[in-house]
Amino acid sequence: MKITSAEFITSAVGPSQYPTDGLPEIALVGRSNVGKSSLLNKMMNRKGLARTSQKPGKTQTLNYFQVNKMLYFVDFPGYGYAKVSKSIKGQWGKMIESYLKNRKELRFIIQLVDIRHAPSKDDVAMYEWCKEIGIPTVVVATKGDKIARGRWLQHTKVIREHLKLRGDDSILIFSSETGQGRDELWSEIKRRLYEHEEQKQDAIASAKETAEQPQE
Repeated sequence: MKITSAEFITSAVGPSQYPTDGLPEIALVGRSNVGKSSLLNKMMNRKGLARTSQKPGKTQTLNYFQVNKMLYFVDFPGYGYAKVSKSIKGQWGKMIESYLKNRKELRFIIQLVDIRHAPSKDDVAMYEWCKEIGIPTVVVATKGDKIARGRWLQHTKVIREHLKLRGDDSILIFSSETGQGRDELWSEIKRRLYEHEEQKQDAIASAKETAEQPQE
C-alpha cells in the first residue's frame, strides 16, 4: 500500500466530535502497551504520528487518523491498565460502547494482542463484546520479532483457542520493528472494504429492483 497522505484529524469523546465525511472507519483496540501506536505509525509510514506513551492508559479519547483520504484508523483507549481510575474506565466504557453499537462508518475492528502471551481476560472480553454486537474482527498478534519464527504457529494457536476465533475473523502476525505483516494487513483491510462496498451496491440494486416492480 503506497501512502500518499496520513494525518491526525481529531480526538473525540462523543458523536458530535466524530468526522462527518462518511469515510470508512477501522477501530484499533487492545491492552495498554500492546503496540497500537507503533502499528499505526508503521502502517502509515509516519514516524511519531501516533504518539507512543511510556504511561499506559494515557489515551482517553478516540483518536482519528486519516490515510490517503480514503479511510480512518480510530485508535481506542488501551484497556486493562490497573492504575487507571474506575471512573475514567467507566467513561471509556460508555464512549466505546456507544461508538461500537451506533457508528455506521465502522467497518471492522483490528484487535491487537501480544503474541508472546495468551490473551488476557480483557482481550477475551473485548473479542466477545465485538461478536455480541456483530462486528467483524481482525486479530493482530504484535511483537512478532520478539519470538522465533518457528514458534509463531504455536503462539497463534494459543491465541486462536483462547479467543475462540470464529467466522471470517482472521489472525495476522505483525512487527513494528521489521515491518512483518504490514503488507498482509493492508491487503486484508482493502479486501474487507471492497467486499463491504460490493455488498452495499448489491443491496442498493436489489432495493431499486424491488421498488420498480409493478404493484399487484
